[in-house]
Amino acid sequence: MHRVKVSALARVMPLSVGEAQHLRVLRLGVGTQVRVFDGQGAEASATLIRLDDPASGVGAMLELGEAVVNDRETPQPVTLAVALLKGDKLSDVVRAATELGVSTVQLLQTRHADVQEIGDQKLIRLRRIAAEASKQSRRAVTPEVLAPVPLARLTLSGQGFLAHPGSAARLTDTLHWQMPLTLVSGPEGGFADAEVAALTALGFMAVTLGPRILRAETAPLALLGALAATGV
Repeated sequence: MHRVKVSALARVMPLSVGEAQHLRVLRLGVGTQVRVFDGQGAEASATLIRLDDPASGVGAMLELGEAVVNDRETPQPVTLAVALLKGDKLSDVVRAATELGVSTVQLLQTRHADVQEIGDQKLIRLRRIAAEASKQSRRAVTPEVLAPVPLARLTLSGQGFLAHPGSAARLTDTLHWQMPLTLVSGPEGGFADAEVAALTALGFMAVTLGPRILRAETAPLALLGALAATGV
């Protein structure tokens, strides 16, 4: 069943231009049953009750049906705090992180990063990628992608793990799901010693990702893959 993202669940829901066009491409007709979700955890069935020609300016409308229980979220919210990366690597990280269950992506400015800022349009694109990935992976939650902040402004509420080469601890040895979880991954040049010290002082535990050195775009997905391997 086709899934449609809406701004909020209501008795009658107009669709965005992009969603309406997607329904036309799929050749869906009035009366078709779809699933709608708001990106905040609510999901329901819905019926397509209007699909006009684009020239009319009305687009598509859905009528709300019964609520649907979506059990694809992790037991506690997971935040991925990831350093800014070169090129389009963040797009791949955001897409895969969404599929792997994160609720928030916090972009970080770090000392050794080759990139210290991203433009508004790139941030909008990353948020669109998260929305598309949540639809594809059948999640009811679309992760927030937050604008970059300096590493010094990162806080910890719950459990925190820091991917750091040479660490002895393994994430799965101490992970539990009694509180929210934050995972931190660094830039191409790695974290500075002072940054690692500051994070551990906040309560983040440095963990290993194995004996091999991973690329900066691979490390965050290895962290999330360890979570996925627990079956949640």
